[in-house]
Amino acid sequence: MSRVPHLVVIGGGFAGLWATRALAGAPLRITLVDRRNHHLFQPLLYQVATAGLSAPDIAAPLRHILGRQHNAEVRLGEVVAIDRQARQVRLGDGSRIGYDLLVVACGATHAYFGHDEWAADAPGLKTLDDALALRRKLLLAFERAEAEPDPARKAAWLSFAIVGGGPTGVELAGTLAEIARHTLKNEFRHIDPAAAKVRLVEAGPRVLSSFPEPLSLKARRQLEKLGVEVLTGAAVTSIDDHGFTWGDTHIPARTVVWAAGVAASPLARTLEVALDRAGRVRVQPDLTVPGHPEIFVAGDLAAIQQDDGRPVPGVAPAAKQMGSYLATVIQARLRHAPAPAPFHYRDQGNLATIGRMAAIVHLGRLQLSGVLAWWFWLAAHVVFLIGFRNRLVVLLNWAVAYWSYQRGARIIFGDADSGAGDEATPPFAGMHAGDRPHTDAPP
Repeated sequence: MSRVPHLVVIGGGFAGLWATRALAGAPLRITLVDRRNHHLFQPLLYQVATAGLSAPDIAAPLRHILGRQHNAEVRLGEVVAIDRQARQVRLGDGSRIGYDLLVVACGATHAYFGHDEWAADAPGLKTLDDALALRRKLLLAFERAEAEPDPARKAAWLSFAIVGGGPTGVELAGTLAEIARHTLKNEFRHIDPAAAKVRLVEAGPRVLSSFPEPLSLKARRQLEKLGVEVLTGAAVTSIDDHGFTWGDTHIPARTVVWAAGVAASPLARTLEVALDRAGRVRVQPDLTVPGHPEIFVAGDLAAIQQDDGRPVPGVAPAAKQMGSYLATVIQARLRHAPAPAPFHYRDQGNLATIGRMAAIVHLGRLQLSGVLAWWFWLAAHVVFLIGFRNRLVVLLNWAVAYWSYQRGARIIFGDADSGAGDEATPPFAGMHAGDRPHTDAPP
């Protein structure tokens, strides 16, 4: 390479950003492309959806993060196709960016297992826009119940269902139960928010199936102690704007949230290589695409096995490790040094919070639950946030919420009367980016 090679990184999530930062100072010209201008700390996204945190608390502008890295620049845009032969990526506006090396780390999206029509009535949670729309949907449900004279319809507005018993579903269910029973206490005159029904629905035999069974059972007990009704052992077979069907039973619920599955970004298909059943790219041990050593795939989009044969999980620590690893591969190539050993995932354990002073932790042989696990979860998430400002603000918000049960981001944006159920009206419909409310506009 007689000239400075051009590395294009698609995606400013954990994998893409960690790779970019690890290559600071390398003899490369790096272009990071993302359709959003911010890096998102996705593990705390549910806190934005449940009004515990504001959007800027868990996000930071990519330009700010990389502002002092002189070999990197940020391009705002959506990559819609990859041309391997021409070594170019095509953006939604029709422009093209050439590359010598390419990192594809554009993450995953919602998977409805062949029922994409459910998306309108059961939104998922992957982006800040998703979180703000879901927060609006949750808070408006209580407002609709307050104004509804019919007892049956009132009960339906106060019925909430989270489909999917993984960490996101468990955290959403537990937090929503706390909001209904504590945060909204004494704020309404015609309803008792504590009477709200919060159901967590899991098709498998238990929630948090990636944890050891004893911890899974403890999590279920902690959820039930908060008032969450846990339904397991049968799949959801239909969802509409009035409720859902679990097995053979139809349950009225005006608010259903999808947390049951993810699918790889459709961008993977444009690579025209072998994909697994979830649409992820089957990568080589060095995270390259078979037959194309100039293309790396990392994060949720990469399908690679651990030493024990299990797939590397789609979690933030794995994405960070992949990003750092592929940076070492690229640096070795630039120095004409031997390639590093194949990628090895270091399992850093599983964490899940259920509610106030309740969580579970699995770190190898160490299994914790309850208060100690909750403090461990809190500390880990604060440490991994990007930026001192975000860490400080999150700590302050959590301290206030702990002592007062209050949630400072309980603001409903948009016209509350737009649409009977508001499900089809995005919170910022018709608004330009600069017109969005300052307090919760993505940075």
